Amino acid sequence: MKRKVLGALLSVAMMATLLVGCGDSASAPAASTTDGAADTTAPADTAAPADTAASGGGKKVGVAMPTQSSERWINDGANMKAKLEELGYEVDLQYAEDDIQAQVSQVENMIASGANCLVIASIDSDALVNVEAQAKEAGIPIIAYDRLLKNTDAVSYYASFDNKGVGTAIAKYIEEKKDLPGAKAAGESYTIEFFMGSPDDNNAKMLYDGIIEVLQPYLDDGTLVCKSGRTSFDDTCILRWSQETAQQNCENYLTGFYADEDLDIACTAFDGFAYGVKSALEGAGYTEANWPLITGQDAELMAVKNIISGKQTMSIYKDTRLLADKCVTMVQAVLEGTEPEINDTEQYDNGVIVVPSYLCTPIAVDKDNYEEIIVGGGYYTAEQLAE
Repeated sequence: MKRKVLGALLSVAMMATLLVGCGDSASAPAASTTDGAADTTAPADTAAPADTAASGGGKKVGVAMPTQSSERWINDGANMKAKLEELGYEVDLQYAEDDIQAQVSQVENMIASGANCLVIASIDSDALVNVEAQAKEAGIPIIAYDRLLKNTDAVSYYASFDNKGVGTAIAKYIEEKKDLPGAKAAGESYTIEFFMGSPDDNNAKMLYDGIIEVLQPYLDDGTLVCKSGRTSFDDTCILRWSQETAQQNCENYLTGFYADEDLDIACTAFDGFAYGVKSALEGAGYTEANWPLITGQDAELMAVKNIISGKQTMSIYKDTRLLADKCVTMVQAVLEGTEPEINDTEQYDNGVIVVPSYLCTPIAVDKDNYEEIIVGGGYYTAEQLAE
């Protein structure tokens, strides 16, 4: 069943700033338990923040990223390296290609080679506990980047987006796009299936919590119908954020539960999942006439192209330039013995300590606002999107 969108999402003006990288957004929910509002202001191009003008003095920063299989991590690493080098730091950027032991070895090598600070976006944070303890013993501060480092007291700060807010934004988009309150009042329903993130990634569970907090009442009253019955995080999580597994799961759902009825909503937590769902739907013969609402996260270049063509409905835009800026200010603060700006001291309990955090606000983008937010903000050019 298809219903007309009642209203477009609020557009968000991306304001350039020379300060520390993040400002307010009107199109996404604010973080719920913070010391200050989460921030989304775009930096001026890729210049270093104005308050980080001091030289890095030849100090070395190790940056451990999980994989190059996703466009967003490539951009994260490149932005981080460029900004740190602008400040005079030597940067050792490593990708582990989702190999847990490779990342452990990379971090060990960074410690052995004299890194003064570590920035880690983990594959499996539990696997890093021992090497993080080595860093702490050596007096090397650690900043968790986008993925929380769990079960350790060695982490100093955490820089990320509001992960629960990502889930809330996805769910609110579905609620508004499908007018779920109106459907409930009319006794109508939509079918939905869920494709959630990796169980070893703390962000994935927080994102799921944001989604289910909004959508559970509609599942309970029958406005949303999940024919597979898989609505819990444990039943919908996908290890290592695998696009191939998402596609296989969708193929199984379509074959097993949707032979005589269309899938109306594919609630996915990642653009890669949306690509997998798209392939499964095309294989099952779906066309523009019965194409479902498909969500995503990261606003990758291919995802935005798919939004323009109608093959993906929306994505959560997370400007990695902002996150890199914020993390750079944290690196500089810990190396200079000062306190970085944080805006959350409550949400991110890693099992040992509550990690002081800075959260940027996610923004929902679709066909109606991508030009203003993404092109207007300089993240992608119109030429890139037309290729």
